[in-house]
Amino acid sequence: MKSMSKLAYHYGLKVRIYPSDEQKQIIKVNSDASRFIYNQMVGINQEIHQLKRVNLPIDTVQTRLAQLEKRRNARELTNHFGFLADSRIDSLAKANAIKNYQKAWQQFLKVHHTGIPKFHRKSAVWQYQTNCQYPGQTVARLTNGTVRFNNTNQLIVPKLGKLRIRGSHKRLLKRLLDTRIGTVTIMKDASDRFYLAMQLASDWPFVTYQESQSGSVGIDLNLKNFLTDSNGKTVANPRHYRNSKKRLAKEQRTLSRRARRAKREHRSLKNSQNYQKQRRLVAQLHDKVRTQRQHFLHQLSTTLIKSHDLVVAEELRSKNLLKNHALAMSISDVGWRTFLGMLTYKADLYGTTFVTVDPRNTTQTCSKCAFVMGTESTKKLTLDQRKWQCPSCQTNHIRDWNAAQNILDKGLKKLKLA
Repeated sequence: MKSMSKLAYHYGLKVRIYPSDEQKQIIKVNSDASRFIYNQMVGINQEIHQLKRVNLPIDTVQTRLAQLEKRRNARELTNHFGFLADSRIDSLAKANAIKNYQKAWQQFLKVHHTGIPKFHRKSAVWQYQTNCQYPGQTVARLTNGTVRFNNTNQLIVPKLGKLRIRGSHKRLLKRLLDTRIGTVTIMKDASDRFYLAMQLASDWPFVTYQESQSGSVGIDLNLKNFLTDSNGKTVANPRHYRNSKKRLAKEQRTLSRRARRAKREHRSLKNSQNYQKQRRLVAQLHDKVRTQRQHFLHQLSTTLIKSHDLVVAEELRSKNLLKNHALAMSISDVGWRTFLGMLTYKADLYGTTFVTVDPRNTTQTCSKCAFVMGTESTKKLTLDQRKWQCPSCQTNHIRDWNAAQNILDKGLKKLKLA
Protein backbone atom coordinates (compact mmCIF):
# COMPACT_ATOMS: atom_id res chain seq x y z
CA MET A 1 0.00 0.00 0.00
CA LYS A 2 1.38 3.42 -1.01
CA SER A 3 2.13 6.06 1.58
CA MET A 4 0.37 9.45 1.49
CA SER A 5 3.39 11.22 -0.03
CA LYS A 6 3.60 8.78 -2.94
CA LEU A 7 0.00 9.24 -4.03
CA ALA A 8 -0.55 11.70 -6.88
CA TYR A 9 -3.53 13.76 -5.70
CA HIS A 10 -4.19 15.28 -2.27
CA TYR A 11 -7.36 16.77 -0.86
CA GLY A 12 -8.55 18.24 2.44
CA LEU A 13 -11.97 17.55 3.95
CA LYS A 14 -13.52 19.28 6.97
CA VAL A 15 -16.83 18.17 8.48
CA ARG A 16 -18.91 19.26 11.45
CA ILE A 17 -19.17 16.64 14.21
CA TYR A 18 -21.68 16.32 17.06
CA PRO A 19 -20.03 14.42 19.95
CA SER A 20 -21.87 13.27 23.07
CA ASP A 21 -20.91 14.60 26.51
CA GLU A 22 -18.67 11.58 27.07
CA GLN A 23 -16.97 12.06 23.69
CA LYS A 24 -16.45 15.77 24.45
CA GLN A 25 -14.61 14.79 27.63
CA ILE A 26 -12.38 12.39 25.66
CA ILE A 27 -11.59 15.15 23.15
CA LYS A 28 -10.70 17.47 26.07
CA VAL A 29 -8.41 14.86 27.65
CA ASN A 30 -6.57 14.23 24.36
CA SER A 31 -6.27 17.97 23.66
CA ASP A 32 -4.79 18.59 27.12
CA ALA A 33 -2.38 15.67 26.72
CA SER A 34 -1.22 16.93 23.31
CA ARG A 35 -0.65 20.43 24.67
CA PHE A 36 1.19 19.05 27.74
CA ILE A 37 3.54 16.89 25.62
CA TYR A 38 4.25 19.78 23.23
CA ASN A 39 5.06 22.05 26.17
CA GLN A 40 7.26 19.36 27.71
CA MET A 41 9.27 19.23 24.47
CA VAL A 42 9.65 23.01 24.55
CA GLY A 43 10.76 22.90 28.20
CA ILE A 44 13.21 20.03 27.65
CA ASN A 45 14.90 21.78 24.74
CA GLN A 46 15.10 25.07 26.63
CA GLU A 47 16.70 23.32 29.61
CA ILE A 48 19.17 21.49 27.37
CA HIS A 49 20.12 24.81 25.79
CA GLN A 50 20.64 26.42 29.22
CA LEU A 51 22.67 23.48 30.57
CA LYS A 52 25.11 23.76 27.70
CA ARG A 53 25.74 27.40 28.62
CA VAL A 54 25.95 27.39 32.45
CA ASN A 55 29.08 26.69 34.45
CA LEU A 56 28.25 23.53 36.42
CA PRO A 57 30.22 20.35 37.20
CA ILE A 58 30.58 18.25 34.07
CA ASP A 59 29.20 15.07 35.67
CA THR A 60 26.04 16.86 36.87
CA VAL A 61 25.42 18.41 33.46
CA GLN A 62 26.00 15.18 31.55
CA THR A 63 23.71 13.21 33.86
CA ARG A 64 20.90 15.71 33.46
CA LEU A 65 21.40 15.95 29.69
CA ALA A 66 21.14 12.16 29.43
CA GLN A 67 17.89 12.20 31.41
CA LEU A 68 16.39 14.89 29.21
CA GLU A 69 17.48 13.29 25.94
CA LYS A 70 15.98 9.98 27.05
CA ARG A 71 12.64 11.68 27.78
CA ARG A 72 12.21 13.10 24.28
CA ASN A 73 9.79 10.42 23.05
CA ALA A 74 6.18 9.53 23.77
CA ARG A 75 6.88 6.25 25.60
CA GLU A 76 9.34 7.76 28.08
CA LEU A 77 7.09 10.76 28.69
CA THR A 78 4.20 8.38 29.45
CA ASN A 79 6.39 6.43 31.89
CA HIS A 80 7.52 9.64 33.59
CA PHE A 81 4.04 11.23 33.82
CA GLY A 82 1.56 8.59 34.91
CA PHE A 83 -1.59 10.47 33.84
CA LEU A 84 -0.51 10.15 30.20
CA ALA A 85 -1.21 6.42 30.48
CA ASP A 86 -4.96 7.15 30.67
CA SER A 87 -6.75 4.64 28.43
CA ARG A 88 -8.79 7.49 26.88
CA ILE A 89 -5.65 9.10 25.40
CA ASP A 90 -4.84 8.14 21.81
CA SER A 91 -1.21 7.01 21.49
CA LEU A 92 -1.02 8.63 18.05
CA ALA A 93 -2.07 11.96 19.60
CA LYS A 94 1.08 11.82 21.75
CA ALA A 95 3.28 10.98 18.77
CA ASN A 96 1.74 13.76 16.67
CA ALA A 97 2.36 16.32 19.43
CA ILE A 98 6.08 15.52 19.31
CA LYS A 99 6.03 15.47 15.50
CA ASN A 100 4.36 18.91 15.42
CA TYR A 101 7.07 20.28 17.71
CA GLN A 102 9.76 18.95 15.38
CA LYS A 103 7.95 20.48 12.38
CA ALA A 104 7.85 23.82 14.19
CA TRP A 105 11.64 23.72 14.55
CA GLN A 106 12.08 22.78 10.90
CA GLN A 107 9.85 25.69 9.91
CA PHE A 108 11.90 28.04 12.06
CA LEU A 109 15.16 26.86 10.48
CA LYS A 110 13.64 27.25 7.01
CA VAL A 111 11.82 30.56 7.56
CA HIS A 112 13.52 32.41 10.42
CA HIS A 113 10.84 35.04 10.99
CA THR A 114 8.40 32.38 12.28
CA GLY A 115 10.19 32.33 15.65
CA ILE A 116 11.25 29.36 17.78
CA PRO A 117 8.55 27.01 19.18
CA LYS A 118 6.89 28.46 22.30
CA PHE A 119 4.67 27.11 25.05
CA HIS A 120 1.02 26.59 24.15
CA ARG A 121 -1.35 28.04 26.71
CA LYS A 122 -4.80 26.87 27.73
CA SER A 123 -7.66 28.36 25.77
CA ALA A 124 -11.25 27.75 24.76
CA VAL A 125 -9.96 25.98 21.63
CA TRP A 126 -9.30 22.22 21.90
CA GLN A 127 -7.34 20.30 19.27
CA TYR A 128 -5.43 17.07 18.80
CA GLN A 129 -4.30 14.91 15.89
CA THR A 130 -4.46 11.21 15.19
CA ASN A 131 -3.82 9.09 12.09
CA CYS A 132 -5.79 6.61 10.04
CA GLN A 133 -4.12 3.21 9.87
CA TYR A 134 -4.94 0.19 7.72
CA PRO A 135 -3.88 -2.93 9.68
CA GLY A 136 -4.08 -6.04 7.52
CA GLN A 137 -5.54 -4.13 4.56
CA THR A 138 -4.11 -4.22 1.04
CA VAL A 139 -6.31 -1.44 -0.34
CA ALA A 140 -6.98 1.93 1.32
CA ARG A 141 -10.53 3.19 1.19
CA LEU A 142 -12.66 5.68 3.09
CA THR A 143 -14.50 2.81 4.76
CA ASN A 144 -11.85 0.30 5.93
CA GLY A 145 -9.31 2.17 8.09
CA THR A 146 -9.16 2.89 11.82
CA VAL A 147 -10.76 6.23 10.90
CA ARG A 148 -13.60 5.41 8.53
CA PHE A 149 -17.04 6.43 7.35
CA ASN A 150 -19.66 4.07 8.75
CA ASN A 151 -22.31 5.64 6.51
CA THR A 152 -23.16 9.09 5.18
CA ASN A 153 -24.08 10.31 8.66
CA GLN A 154 -21.51 8.56 10.87
CA LEU A 155 -17.74 8.47 11.21
CA ILE A 156 -15.73 6.11 13.41
CA VAL A 157 -12.64 7.52 15.18
CA PRO A 158 -10.31 5.66 17.60
CA LYS A 159 -11.17 6.26 21.30
CA LEU A 160 -14.24 8.30 20.32
CA GLY A 161 -16.22 5.63 18.53
CA LYS A 162 -19.13 6.69 16.33
CA LEU A 163 -19.59 10.41 15.64
CA ARG A 164 -22.53 12.10 13.97
CA ILE A 165 -21.27 14.26 11.09
CA ARG A 166 -22.47 16.82 8.58
CA GLY A 167 -20.58 18.28 5.64
CA SER A 168 -19.53 17.89 2.02
CA HIS A 169 -18.29 14.29 2.31
CA LYS A 170 -21.18 12.56 0.53
CA ARG A 171 -19.74 13.26 -2.93
CA LEU A 172 -16.48 11.58 -1.93
CA LEU A 173 -18.25 8.51 -0.53
CA LYS A 174 -19.75 7.87 -3.98
CA ARG A 175 -16.21 7.38 -5.35
CA LEU A 176 -15.38 3.72 -5.87
CA LEU A 177 -11.70 4.61 -6.30
CA ASP A 178 -9.01 3.87 -3.72
CA THR A 179 -8.65 6.84 -1.35
CA ARG A 180 -6.37 6.96 1.67
CA ILE A 181 -7.04 8.94 4.86
CA GLY A 182 -3.91 10.42 6.46
CA THR A 183 -3.71 12.79 9.43
CA VAL A 184 -7.01 13.50 11.18
CA THR A 185 -7.49 16.60 13.35
CA ILE A 186 -10.30 16.83 15.90
CA MET A 187 -10.98 20.35 17.18
CA LYS A 188 -13.37 22.56 19.12
CA ASP A 189 -13.46 26.26 18.25
CA ALA A 190 -13.97 29.21 20.58
CA SER A 191 -17.74 29.14 20.02
CA ASP A 192 -17.91 25.51 21.24
CA ARG A 193 -18.50 23.91 17.84
CA PHE A 194 -16.70 20.66 17.01
CA TYR A 195 -15.05 19.83 13.68
CA LEU A 196 -12.99 17.05 12.15
CA ALA A 197 -10.49 17.69 9.35
CA MET A 198 -8.73 14.96 7.42
CA GLN A 199 -6.09 14.69 4.73
CA LEU A 200 -7.03 12.52 1.75
CA ALA A 201 -4.82 11.15 -1.01
CA SER A 202 -5.43 9.09 -4.13
CA ASP A 203 -3.93 8.18 -7.50
CA TRP A 204 -7.08 9.56 -9.15
CA PRO A 205 -8.20 13.22 -9.14
CA PHE A 206 -10.80 14.32 -6.60
CA VAL A 207 -12.56 16.69 -9.01
CA THR A 208 -13.42 16.40 -12.68
CA TYR A 209 -13.07 19.41 -14.92
CA GLN A 210 -13.42 20.36 -18.56
CA GLU A 211 -10.90 22.30 -20.57
CA SER A 212 -11.79 25.99 -20.36
CA GLN A 213 -12.09 28.02 -23.54
CA SER A 214 -12.30 31.43 -21.89
CA GLY A 215 -8.67 32.42 -22.39
CA SER A 216 -6.55 34.42 -19.96
CA VAL A 217 -7.39 37.04 -17.36
CA GLY A 218 -5.39 39.44 -15.21
CA ILE A 219 -6.80 40.64 -11.89
CA ASP A 220 -5.98 43.78 -9.95
CA LEU A 221 -6.81 43.59 -6.24
CA ASN A 222 -7.84 46.84 -4.59
CA LEU A 223 -9.89 48.20 -1.70
CA LYS A 224 -12.59 50.20 -3.47
CA ASN A 225 -13.66 47.15 -5.48
CA PHE A 226 -12.37 43.77 -4.37
CA LEU A 227 -10.92 43.16 -7.82
CA THR A 228 -11.02 44.44 -11.38
CA ASP A 229 -10.10 42.05 -14.20
CA SER A 230 -8.46 42.74 -17.56
CA ASN A 231 -11.87 42.51 -19.28
CA GLY A 232 -13.15 45.49 -17.29
CA LYS A 233 -15.38 43.51 -14.94
CA THR A 234 -15.38 44.48 -11.26
CA VAL A 235 -16.31 42.58 -8.09
CA ALA A 236 -17.57 44.67 -5.17
CA ASN A 237 -15.78 44.60 -1.82
CA PRO A 238 -18.26 43.10 0.70
CA ARG A 239 -16.51 44.59 3.79
CA HIS A 240 -17.77 41.90 6.16
CA TYR A 241 -15.85 43.09 9.22
CA ARG A 242 -16.86 46.74 8.80
CA ASN A 243 -20.50 45.72 8.59
CA SER A 244 -20.25 43.83 11.89
CA LYS A 245 -17.86 46.18 13.66
CA LYS A 246 -20.53 48.12 15.60
CA ARG A 247 -22.22 44.97 16.94
CA LEU A 248 -18.85 43.42 17.80
CA ALA A 249 -17.74 46.52 19.71
CA LYS A 250 -20.93 46.50 21.78
CA GLU A 251 -20.67 42.81 22.69
CA GLN A 252 -16.95 43.09 23.49
CA ARG A 253 -17.65 45.96 25.90
CA THR A 254 -20.18 43.74 27.65
CA LEU A 255 -17.57 40.97 27.81
CA SER A 256 -15.05 43.34 29.40
CA ARG A 257 -17.57 44.48 32.01
CA ARG A 258 -18.34 40.90 32.99
CA ALA A 259 -14.64 40.11 33.25
CA ARG A 260 -14.08 43.11 35.56
CA ARG A 261 -17.06 42.13 37.71
CA ALA A 262 -15.80 38.56 38.09
CA LYS A 263 -12.38 39.90 39.08
CA ARG A 264 -13.89 42.20 41.72
CA GLU A 265 -15.83 39.30 43.18
CA HIS A 266 -12.73 37.05 43.10
CA ARG A 267 -14.36 34.52 40.77
CA SER A 268 -12.39 32.72 38.07
CA LEU A 269 -13.49 33.45 34.53
CA LYS A 270 -13.74 29.73 33.88
CA ASN A 271 -16.49 29.41 36.51
CA SER A 272 -18.28 32.66 35.65
CA GLN A 273 -21.31 31.55 33.64
CA ASN A 274 -22.29 35.02 32.44
CA TYR A 275 -18.75 35.69 31.23
CA GLN A 276 -18.57 32.35 29.41
CA LYS A 277 -21.96 32.94 27.79
CA GLN A 278 -20.81 36.34 26.51
CA ARG A 279 -17.44 34.93 25.41
CA ARG A 280 -19.21 32.37 23.23
CA LEU A 281 -21.41 35.10 21.74
CA VAL A 282 -18.38 37.23 20.80
CA ALA A 283 -16.65 34.16 19.37
CA GLN A 284 -19.73 33.38 17.27
CA LEU A 285 -19.76 36.92 15.86
CA HIS A 286 -16.09 36.70 14.92
CA ASP A 287 -16.70 33.28 13.39
CA LYS A 288 -19.63 34.66 11.37
CA VAL A 289 -17.36 37.34 9.86
CA ARG A 290 -14.69 34.73 9.10
CA THR A 291 -17.22 32.36 7.54
CA GLN A 292 -18.72 35.12 5.37
CA ARG A 293 -15.28 36.12 4.14
CA GLN A 294 -14.24 32.52 3.47
CA HIS A 295 -17.46 31.80 1.56
CA PHE A 296 -17.02 34.90 -0.62
CA LEU A 297 -13.36 34.13 -1.37
CA HIS A 298 -14.08 30.46 -2.13
CA GLN A 299 -16.91 31.27 -4.54
CA LEU A 300 -14.91 33.92 -6.37
CA SER A 301 -11.65 31.95 -6.59
CA THR A 302 -13.42 28.82 -7.85
CA THR A 303 -15.29 30.82 -10.51
CA LEU A 304 -12.08 32.46 -11.75
CA ILE A 305 -10.11 29.22 -11.90
CA LYS A 306 -12.84 27.15 -13.57
CA SER A 307 -13.61 29.88 -16.13
CA HIS A 308 -10.10 30.60 -17.46
CA ASP A 309 -7.05 28.81 -18.79
CA LEU A 310 -4.67 31.35 -17.24
CA VAL A 311 -5.15 33.62 -14.22
CA VAL A 312 -2.53 36.26 -13.41
CA ALA A 313 -2.48 38.25 -10.16
CA GLU A 314 -0.07 40.64 -8.49
CA GLU A 315 2.11 39.26 -5.70
CA LEU A 316 1.04 41.26 -2.66
CA ARG A 317 2.95 41.42 0.61
CA SER A 318 0.15 41.92 3.11
CA LYS A 319 2.58 42.19 6.02
CA ASN A 320 4.18 45.24 4.44
CA LEU A 321 0.84 46.77 3.46
CA LEU A 322 -0.43 46.46 7.04
CA LYS A 323 2.22 48.95 8.16
CA ASN A 324 -0.02 51.65 6.67
CA HIS A 325 -2.21 52.26 9.74
CA ALA A 326 -4.78 54.21 7.72
CA LEU A 327 -5.53 51.17 5.58
CA ALA A 328 -4.60 48.28 7.92
CA MET A 329 -8.15 47.39 8.96
CA SER A 330 -9.46 47.46 5.37
CA ILE A 331 -6.54 45.33 4.15
CA SER A 332 -7.11 42.76 6.92
CA ASP A 333 -10.84 42.69 6.18
CA VAL A 334 -10.43 42.07 2.46
CA GLY A 335 -8.33 38.87 2.78
CA TRP A 336 -5.98 39.24 -0.19
CA ARG A 337 -3.36 36.75 1.05
CA THR A 338 -6.02 34.09 1.68
CA PHE A 339 -7.50 34.70 -1.77
CA LEU A 340 -4.14 34.25 -3.51
CA GLY A 341 -3.57 31.03 -1.57
CA MET A 342 -6.94 29.71 -2.73
CA LEU A 343 -6.14 30.54 -6.34
CA THR A 344 -2.82 28.70 -6.02
CA TYR A 345 -4.16 25.36 -4.79
CA LYS A 346 -7.35 25.47 -6.87
CA ALA A 347 -5.30 26.01 -10.04
CA ASP A 348 -3.54 22.70 -9.32
CA LEU A 349 -6.84 21.04 -8.45
CA TYR A 350 -8.64 22.08 -11.65
CA GLY A 351 -5.67 22.00 -14.06
CA THR A 352 -5.50 25.79 -14.63
CA THR A 353 -2.35 27.91 -14.79
CA PHE A 354 -2.01 30.56 -12.09
CA VAL A 355 0.97 32.91 -11.87
CA THR A 356 1.81 35.97 -9.79
CA VAL A 357 3.85 38.93 -11.00
CA ASP A 358 5.67 41.87 -9.45
CA PRO A 359 3.09 44.68 -8.99
CA ARG A 360 5.69 47.41 -9.50
CA ASN A 361 4.44 50.15 -11.87
CA THR A 362 1.36 48.17 -12.96
CA THR A 363 -0.79 51.13 -11.93
CA GLN A 364 1.55 53.81 -13.29
CA THR A 365 2.13 52.25 -16.74
CA CYS A 366 -0.06 52.88 -19.80
CA SER A 367 -1.26 49.53 -21.15
CA LYS A 368 -1.32 50.92 -24.72
CA CYS A 369 2.08 52.58 -25.16
CA ALA A 370 3.93 51.49 -21.97
CA PHE A 371 4.57 55.07 -20.85
CA VAL A 372 5.30 55.20 -17.11
CA MET A 373 3.89 58.02 -15.03
CA GLY A 374 6.55 59.72 -12.91
CA THR A 375 9.02 59.88 -15.79
CA GLU A 376 9.70 62.69 -18.27
CA SER A 377 8.63 65.44 -15.85
CA THR A 378 5.24 63.80 -15.09
CA LYS A 379 3.92 63.12 -11.60
CA LYS A 380 2.99 59.72 -10.26
CA LEU A 381 -0.70 58.92 -9.89
CA THR A 382 -2.06 59.28 -6.36
CA LEU A 383 -4.60 56.97 -4.71
CA ASP A 384 -7.50 59.35 -5.31
CA GLN A 385 -6.91 59.47 -9.09
CA ARG A 386 -9.19 56.69 -10.33
CA LYS A 387 -9.17 57.87 -13.97
CA TRP A 388 -6.30 59.37 -15.92
CA GLN A 389 -5.10 60.20 -19.42
CA CYS A 390 -1.76 59.02 -20.78
CA PRO A 391 0.34 62.11 -21.67
CA SER A 392 2.09 60.15 -24.43
CA CYS A 393 -0.72 58.50 -26.45
CA GLN A 394 -3.67 60.46 -24.96
CA THR A 395 -5.52 57.25 -24.06
CA ASN A 396 -8.06 57.60 -21.26
CA HIS A 397 -7.68 54.93 -18.58
CA ILE A 398 -9.71 53.60 -15.68
CA ARG A 399 -6.96 53.09 -13.12
CA ASP A 400 -7.78 49.52 -11.94
CA TRP A 401 -8.72 48.21 -15.40
CA ASN A 402 -5.46 49.51 -16.83
CA ALA A 403 -3.52 47.85 -13.97
CA ALA A 404 -5.25 44.50 -14.61
CA GLN A 405 -4.25 44.65 -18.29
CA ASN A 406 -0.65 45.34 -17.32
CA ILE A 407 -0.71 42.45 -14.87
CA LEU A 408 -1.95 40.10 -17.61
CA ASP A 409 0.81 41.31 -19.99
CA LYS A 410 3.44 40.69 -17.32
CA GLY A 411 2.09 37.21 -16.70
CA LEU A 412 2.15 36.28 -20.39
CA LYS A 413 5.74 37.53 -20.68
CA LYS A 414 6.73 35.56 -17.57
CA LEU A 415 5.31 32.34 -19.06
CA LYS A 416 7.14 32.90 -22.36
CA LEU A 417 10.46 33.31 -20.54
CA ALA A 418 9.86 30.21 -18.40
